Amino acid sequence: NEKTIRLHTAHHVLLAALQEVVSPDIKQRGSNITEERLRIDFACDHKLTDEEKKKVEDLVNEKIKAGLNVVRREMPFTEAEKIGAQMEFGAKYPEVVSVYFIEDEKGSAFSKEFCGGPHVSNISELGHFKIQKEEAVAAGVRRIKAVLE
Repeated sequence: NEKTIRLHTAHHVLLAALQEVVSPDIKQRGSNITEERLRIDFACDHKLTDEEKKKVEDLVNEKIKAGLNVVRREMPFTEAEKIGAQMEFGAKYPEVVSVYFIEDEKGSAFSKEFCGGPHVSNISELGHFKIQKEEAVAAGVRRIKAVLE
């Protein structure tokens, strides 16, 4: 479904934006995507400030406007680990994995993530990204719900 695919891609951009704005140590702890919205649970030691939320939202929208390409590359798991591709906590991966890169024309990647896909081919298709809610789900785990308008 087109809407779900767009939200799935936005999820990757959001995770990268959280790492850039809030902390490089942020790790995904869960996700749930419906046609209406995306949800990401992530390890973080504090409630995001309004300023952090705004910066994250702005950064995602800036990347969408920049029209970054989404490129799938297959590579050995060990190589993907070496380049720092994001992986799901506790997931088991095969020896050869698919990594989705969200990158500019020069191949400079904003996001690198292990994923089965599918994704849009260019994030300019996503429209406007908006964080609806940020809350605690457990000790040290926060949750963001966001939509594409």
